[in-house]
Amino acid sequence: MAVRRHVREGRMRAPRTVVALGAVLLSSAGCSGEGAVATAGPPAAGPARPGRAAVVAAADELARAGTARVRTAMEMVSGHTRVTIEGSGAFDLAARTGRLRVTLPPGTDGALPGERRRVRELIAPGALYMRNRAGVPADKWVRVDTTRLPDGNLVTGGATDPVTAAQLLRGAGRVAYEGVAELGGTRVWHYSGLVDIERAAAGAPPRARRQLRAAEKGFSGHTVPFDAYLDAQARLRKVQHRFDFAADPDGPPDADYTVTSTTELHDFGTRVRIRMPEPGDIWTGRIAAP
Repeated sequence: MAVRRHVREGRMRAPRTVVALGAVLLSSAGCSGEGAVATAGPPAAGPARPGRAAVVAAADELARAGTARVRTAMEMVSGHTRVTIEGSGAFDLAARTGRLRVTLPPGTDGALPGERRRVRELIAPGALYMRNRAGVPADKWVRVDTTRLPDGNLVTGGATDPVTAAQLLRGAGRVAYEGVAELGGTRVWHYSGLVDIERAAAGAPPRARRQLRAAEKGFSGHTVPFDAYLDAQARLRKVQHRFDFAADPDGPPDADYTVTSTTELHDFGTRVRIRMPEPGDIWTGRIAAP
């Protein structure tokens, strides 16, 4: 498949925030381009657009869908160590706002061995708010400007929000149709390929462009392998990106990280109300990456 052949093209230099994320999680866990469509599009019962066009338009279709519930998972692997961050929540896809409850690996971010800290996150255009972080007062949120993060918050927040994940697909260049699958009882059409971050930023609307531009500047490699699953209405039901980068460009190969970020969407049209923190509820101190 196209993804398998080009995995190494997604190799990146880790931004400092991502290095901090890897160092915190892995030390606590212990060892344990350009291109045409590769194949023909889906059968007539699938999305109306052919393969690459449907993938590139995924962000627009999500905005039209309005709202959805989401599940996220981010798996980080370095050598023989593997840790996973999981999350769930809901998003107003048109407004690009959402909420997530993210569960960190056991013993990380100040939790006791065997305990898993649950962090509340609010996502807005250009901002990430987190609550229940180590070192932050219990009744306060901490705000992160995602346009200043070297990875554009594709990894730093411990989850790739569905809006950013879909915007990244605007950079799809090589797309292969992989067949029909089923997710939660819904028939979906599976595509794989590569996205170019620079192309995605160029094609994104202004509110999303700054975040993708940050990611474009922060990574030494510009292509990222993906798998995307669209339903018959061309709505993105699941997307997986694989980020492969060096924690230390001068370090040994076994210090490299591979991060696989998966986002699933369901229950489109669900009622979603997102209330952002008041200025007085925001803590101004500093924290490590989650």
